[in-house]
Amino acid sequence: MLNAMTIDVEDWFHVSRFRKKIQVSEWPALESRVEQNVSRILKLLQEYDVKATFFVLAWVAEHCPGVVHAIQDYGHEIGTHGYGHQLIYEQTQEEFDEDLQKSVEILGDISGGKISLYRAPSFSINLKSLWAFKILKKSGIDIDSSFFPVKHDLYGGIQSPSEFFRVPVNGSGTIVECPLATVSMGNKNFPIAGGGYLRMFPLWMIEKGIRAINQSGRAAVIYFHPWELDELQPRVHAGAVDQFLHYNNIDQTEKKLHSLLQKFEFSTLSDVIASTKITKTWPRW
Repeated sequence: MLNAMTIDVEDWFHVSRFRKKIQVSEWPALESRVEQNVSRILKLLQEYDVKATFFVLAWVAEHCPGVVHAIQDYGHEIGTHGYGHQLIYEQTQEEFDEDLQKSVEILGDISGGKISLYRAPSFSINLKSLWAFKILKKSGIDIDSSFFPVKHDLYGGIQSPSEFFRVPVNGSGTIVECPLATVSMGNKNFPIAGGGYLRMFPLWMIEKGIRAINQSGRAAVIYFHPWELDELQPRVHAGAVDQFLHYNNIDQTEKKLHSLLQKFEFSTLSDVIASTKITKTWPRW
């Protein structure tokens, strides 16, 4: 079964966990490592002839347009990760609209194409920010991958379907929602999608979870960040828990990705959607 490989393109200083330690005004002066890390990912995917969806933070695109061009040159799909990596539920609707529009315009200008895919910073569409869908639709977004139906300190809490589904938007059509990969254990969802879970969990557990998802007839949506392959990134002095969650097992990420790319079939979100029969609609407004 075809699964989706997705990459959230942001630098080490954009991470939501450190947003109270690093101010936005500091970003331009910090060492950027995103270009070299994306180049490493592109070569990894090329080795296995896999195409992926790259959700690019438009701040990165604005400051490093070569990142977008490189992703295009390798034949991958480009979506937006917003502009300033601000959590949606910490924004007003007007602020989110402005951030999204800015990101779509910047990425569209650099790529020369229409931007129709979106992923919220830190999966921050929750029950209090479902209004984001009307703004996404207005901005030309047709595919979203922002739902992570698990419990987490930064995201989750939505009891949405685990498979792909359609979100109705005020009579103006629908947006296809592609939740991150989870497996059900009892009455709870267990995250298996990648990112910190890829780093923290044993590889056999990740692989078993993807097989279970595929055996249930669902595609697994996997994600990771370029900084998760970068052992040499600058260290942020934060609390012990935040440091552990961000840096632990970074040296294992690439090795685990090699294994997944060898054992499972991956492509872009658009390719996976094209091969998927989507029958569910959620929520019922």
